[in-house]
Amino acid sequence: MTHPKLGAIAVVRHEGRFLLVKRAKEPNADTWGFPGGHVELGETALSAAVRELHEETGVIGTAVRYLTNIDAIARDASGAVRHHYLLAAVLCRYESGTPVAADDAADAGWFTCNEIAALHQSPNVQTVIDLVEG
Repeated sequence: MTHPKLGAIAVVRHEGRFLLVKRAKEPNADTWGFPGGHVELGETALSAAVRELHEETGVIGTAVRYLTNIDAIARDASGAVRHHYLLAAVLCRYESGTPVAADDAADAGWFTCNEIAALHQSPNVQTVIDLVEG
């Protein structure tokens, strides 16, 4: 890896629950986190979050605003960088749809904060939830 990759995550809260997906692929396979993925060339992170939300879950949303940026850096035992993503966390308003896992998601669903606390989470999930709940 010669440079960080830009990604976007869609943070959707509806009726007191957050929409999460279980990752099917690395990084963070088998952990629960917000739907998201790479920002394509010429695409804004706001648009990428909405697109990835739909691709991974079938849910349609509207980007509201940026919440924060997250540096997701993983190193191997020798200290070499395995992956480095800068993730734009985007608050999205739920419009329609029932979550169904698709694309690179193994599962998808709506969860309360208490239910999320019991899940095997991707890093920074709770930090992002705290920004929304704050």
